[in-house]
Amino acid sequence: MREALASYDVTIGHRRRDGFEYAFTNRGRTWLVDLDDVPRLPGPLRRLCSFSSGDHLGAPSRSLRENVDAWLAERGVDPPATVRMLASPRVLGHVFNPLSLFYCHDADGTLTHVVAEVRNTYGGRRCYLLEPADNGRATTDKTFYVSPFHGVDGHYELVVPAPGDELSVTVTLRRPDRPPFVATMRGTRRADARLASALRKPWANWTVDVMIRVHGIRLFLKGLRPASRPDHQPDDLTRSSR
Repeated sequence: MREALASYDVTIGHRRRDGFEYAFTNRGRTWLVDLDDVPRLPGPLRRLCSFSSGDHLGAPSRSLRENVDAWLAERGVDPPATVRMLASPRVLGHVFNPLSLFYCHDADGTLTHVVAEVRNTYGGRRCYLLEPADNGRATTDKTFYVSPFHGVDGHYELVVPAPGDELSVTVTLRRPDRPPFVATMRGTRRADARLASALRKPWANWTVDVMIRVHGIRLFLKGLRPASRPDHQPDDLTRSSR
């Protein structure tokens, strides 16, 4: 029997060397959810903590699984046998997932695709379709404005193997003639995977959001200035535009 839910205590790290050295780590928790069996709390507790299709790609009126299948179909990919989402739930009305990963497996359990859904602090989101090699490595052009200190030039090198007892994600942004920016997420699977456990630290999701802004202020005070932002850059996760 497949497990519908797993959770990981994670350490999230960012490191940049563009102009000066700056690095930080934050601790948090993330969840791995089988989209064919999304856990739900009973009754009114569901409003306090949940995984909602309205927080991710596609139409809020459809299920998370239906939206992933539809997004893949628009890009010529058949529906996977299973899809597992790595993300945080909405807790007490708040959710912020800078990166959500959808691991797509065939009937033999082989990881065939990963959908990387990126969200910025301006409310925009973009999805990237990855076809990882056996070691979990994949590359894709950067086409979305995320950090105010990075433009949309360059490409991402990602390492996104399917999670097991250990979770390991690495995203490296490479740009011509500039040092790489590296973001990592490392974690260990928890024994307690009940969704209700997210209510024990309801501020955890707010902390991620706040700390991203705090580090942005620190970088600005160190002399880093925002890159030019495209005047119009449509999101591609809600409808058919790529």
